[in-house]
Amino acid sequence: MHYTTLGKTGLRVSVAGLGCGGSSRLGRAWGKSEAESVALVRHAVDLGVNFLDTAAAYGTEAIVGKAIRELPRDRVVVATKAQIRQDGRLRSALEVIDSLESSLRNLGTDYVDLFQLHGVPPAAYDHAMQELVPALLDEQAAGKLRHLGITETAPNDPKHLMLQRAVHDDCWQVVMLAFHMMNQNARESVFPHTRERRVGTLLMFVVRSLFSVPGRLQDTLRTLAVEGRVPDWLAEREQPLDFLIHGDTTSVIDAAYRYARHEPGVDVVLFGTGDVEHLESNIASILKPPLPAEDTARLNTLFGALEGIGLDLPRRP
Repeated sequence: MHYTTLGKTGLRVSVAGLGCGGSSRLGRAWGKSEAESVALVRHAVDLGVNFLDTAAAYGTEAIVGKAIRELPRDRVVVATKAQIRQDGRLRSALEVIDSLESSLRNLGTDYVDLFQLHGVPPAAYDHAMQELVPALLDEQAAGKLRHLGITETAPNDPKHLMLQRAVHDDCWQVVMLAFHMMNQNARESVFPHTRERRVGTLLMFVVRSLFSVPGRLQDTLRTLAVEGRVPDWLAEREQPLDFLIHGDTTSVIDAAYRYARHEPGVDVVLFGTGDVEHLESNIASILKPPLPAEDTARLNTLFGALEGIGLDLPRRP
């Protein structure tokens, strides 16, 4: 495993981070037992993954808690989240603190290494800063969370407008954002600021349905070609990105993980899974060297002007 320092937090984290939500929710969404999901998390830790990202909304905090129960607490970096909205309204500071307390109970720990406000839209950012952050800083001072972070609502904020504000506020030590081969705009709008201010970055949507569901990439490229946003030849090929598959690049998914992992400004690439073989494959891709420079340059030329592509919400069975 490779490790990096997460921004200015001082936390040494694995560059491959286990996302415990997404479509799979550690396999629970697809019928895996709790024991199987616990074993999956433990296997990830055995492979060197020490960054575990869950959330109250995922329903997997208790699984993570059981998986880490017998481990030295400093062996893992545990991140969780509280939603900023509930039943169509903004949550109060008390409700968010209650969510934190519930998360600590579910995880079986006295503190979380990273507590994040979950999916904050641009219109709710002022509420987060004025009403929630002061209360969360009190909880941080009390030792219930080590670091404070914020995550964007990628499908509804493709320009990263919320994060373009958040990266200038010192309270956020970590941000989570969407970035992948066909959604690259954070390179200009977010990463210069996180790098300058040493804000840790967690990537989501690196693969998702766009590159993993058969036919999704082809359908997307056909639509983009009709709109004049990509060259027509991409819509005409059965395997439009097969130019990436050569040398030690084994698949489009392999290329997608490598492309994101080696983008300057990226700390942790999150991936979700419910299967041991898939877990091992994802980690192997994230640990590979960068794509050949000519392939990265070609992807940037083809897709650098796109935004909001492949930011679908998690699939549910």
